[in-house]
Amino acid sequence: MDGSGLDTGGLDTGRDLDGKGVESGALAELDGRITGCRACPRLVAWREEVARTKRAAFADWTYWGRPVPGFGPPDARLLIVGLAPAAHGGNRTGRMFTGDRSGDVLYAALHDVGLASRGTSVSVDDGLELYGVRVTAPVHCAPPANKPTPLERDTCRFWMVRELELLRPSLRAVVVLGAFGWQAALPAFAEAGWTVPRPRPAFAHGAHVSLDGLEVFGCFHVSQRNTFTGRLTPAMLRDVLRTAAEAAGLTTRPEAG
Repeated sequence: MDGSGLDTGGLDTGRDLDGKGVESGALAELDGRITGCRACPRLVAWREEVARTKRAAFADWTYWGRPVPGFGPPDARLLIVGLAPAAHGGNRTGRMFTGDRSGDVLYAALHDVGLASRGTSVSVDDGLELYGVRVTAPVHCAPPANKPTPLERDTCRFWMVRELELLRPSLRAVVVLGAFGWQAALPAFAEAGWTVPRPRPAFAHGAHVSLDGLEVFGCFHVSQRNTFTGRLTPAMLRDVLRTAAEAAGLTTRPEAG
């Protein structure tokens, strides 16, 4: 057991690094631990109930119904932080931002910028690859009404801190989607060893904070509410992703036209 109250199974991230960054398998081991977490009773009950009852459109699916780990290479230079898996998206498919409209928007933008092999994400076996980018969330279980409680957010922080520690050798920039993710990520950065200003910087679309060489950018969440109303347009999202990718030292595709 760790001080967080979660069973880490003896995972020691402090000795999982080699000269090239993250040792092969270290992040995969963490992801495996995440998928077995049952620390939040409300979230466990909800994700499993959704997996049993399903949505009619997905009646032939076997839902994942567990915590959803991060997705992307273990030596990512850019991290994208969301909110939590969608009940019939990540909770169904087992991959972050996969199988829902928010993911459609995010991965289309990543593809347009040149950071993804394709612009759609429908299942874990669809062949999607991310180039230098990893996608994660501060809460790994689908919450009722897409609203984790502060206690659930804080309980899940342990996993994000460990993920950040493993990514630190290569990580150069982060895009945080939405105010919830921003409020959850800043304490995790601090626990993972970065110096976060006090008072903590406020969230805003286009916000930019430098933390000991880690460039953190704020972006409106890719929720249907934001994208359907035009609060977040594809061009706005691409602009943030391209700026963050360049800060991370990643090559991007020029804007068309």
